[in-house]
Amino acid sequence: MANISVEGLSLYFPIIGVDSQSLKRYLKQVAIGGGIARRNTNSTHPLLVALRDVSLKLSAGDRLGLIGSNGSGKTTLLRCLAGAYTPDTGSVEVNGRIASLLDLSLGIDASATGLENIRIRGLVAGLTPKEIAAKTDEIAEFSGLGPFLAMPLKTYSSGMQARLAFATATSVEAEVLLMDEWIAVGDAEFRVQAHQRLTSLVERAHILVIASHDPNIIRSLCNKVMRMDHGIASEIVPVEQMDELMARPGLGITLG
Repeated sequence: MANISVEGLSLYFPIIGVDSQSLKRYLKQVAIGGGIARRNTNSTHPLLVALRDVSLKLSAGDRLGLIGSNGSGKTTLLRCLAGAYTPDTGSVEVNGRIASLLDLSLGIDASATGLENIRIRGLVAGLTPKEIAAKTDEIAEFSGLGPFLAMPLKTYSSGMQARLAFATATSVEAEVLLMDEWIAVGDAEFRVQAHQRLTSLVERAHILVIASHDPNIIRSLCNKVMRMDHGIASEIVPVEQMDELMARPGLGITLG
């Protein structure tokens, strides 16, 4: 059974080329990260707290929306759940096949053909060569690129590349689906098809975690919501309480 367990997750990024005092002054003027870390380290660089002591538990049927301003830690948390970042402290445990719709360009090779990119992207998504082969015809048909699939991606328009990337990324049957904003690609006709395909993928997933600035997206897809603010996470509340959660004062920023 799919589930997610995060306990005391903190993540630090070293800041190269700036001293600690200068960074503190900068953070007092803008909303970014969670402050300067005070911890024992061999690093000579100041550390930006990207996430601070985040804990959450999700099980099958949960649809969690992440809200918060730019730089609040939403995407960073999604990347930790996807396994792209290793926690500096705490733990992240995700059980179930993951589909990460965070960066459609991940694994794309401009010098390779469309068909070759389907195989590359499939491997990046964790599919076996046999699974990729079984899905290739369906991906190719949905992309609508026809004979262009035999040509290198560098000959594609940006819209064609987006269609291929979307078709491949959404071909994975996910138990845990991670999304950074709702995806809309291609022309008007393809966007309708993409919306239907993405909606079906969300409905089949056991757990959904999506970050979005659009409250309507969160309300339509999610049954729970959590607010991120300067790398700090609120408690998880029912989506019906989202307006109240958004109206709360900031969760705070600590400069060590």
